[in-house]
Parts: sequence; structure tokens; C-alpha cells
Amino acid sequence: MLAYTNRFLALAALVRSLHAKYLEHNKSGVLHGQIKNLRYRLKLIKQMQAMGVVSFVTCIACMYCIYVEHQFLIELTFALSLLFFVISLFISLLEIQVSNKALELELSDMEEGDDSSLTGYIKRKFDKKKGGPQ
Repeated sequence: MLAYTNRFLALAALVRSLHAKYLEHNKSGVLHGQIKNLRYRLKLIKQMQAMGVVSFVTCIACMYCIYVEHQFLIELTFALSLLFFVISLFISLLEIQVSNKALELELSDMEEGDDSSLTGYIKRKFDKKKGGPQ
């Protein structure tokens, strides 16, 4: 949960920074793409945190069921806790992928070549270091 909260706080700082850039640069196309990406990421983080909280709550319910020695509920709440945690992790993975797309968008704004993907950017950097074509 701490890692999820840290992600949210970092994203909130990014949104504030992006808002300042937006006001400065009069609605650049790249900023619109970043804003759309951030909205989606915020939704993912909200869902990820919700699933994490539900996972913890069902885990606590499982501990209570262990205390009252109700075998069926022990198994059910434990399975649900694991399921919600796995869902939270998959949403986290999706958010990481979307975050990488945001970095590609940021890099595409700074580069001059035709290939705006992160792979193309890295390839050009290695070519420059080797003295190859730029």
C-alpha cells in the first residue's frame, strides 16, 4: 500500500507540474497527450489502491475466521484476499506500461528523428556513442 500511495503522490506532483507547463505553453499537443495519459493512470491507481485495500480487509476477515474457527469462511476469505491482491498487482502492471508510454511521449517531444518510440531513442543514443549514422 505504501508503494501504491507513493505512486499516487508522484503522479499528483506530475499533474501539478504539467498544469504549470500547460498554462505556460498555451495548450501544446504533447501536453494534451500527457493529460489524457495521466487521467487514465489516475483511474488505474485508484482501482489498484481499492483492490489492495479490499485485499487487506479480506485478509483481516480471514484472521477473524481463524479466531472463531470457521473453516469454510477461512478458506473463502483467504482465497478472496489472494484474488483481490492479484487483481491489484495486474492493475499495477498495466499502470507501469501506461507510465512507460507517457515517458515515450515526453521523449518524442524532445527528439528530432522520425522514430518517436523509446526503442528508437535508445537506438539513436547507442549509434551516436559508436560513431554510427545519426
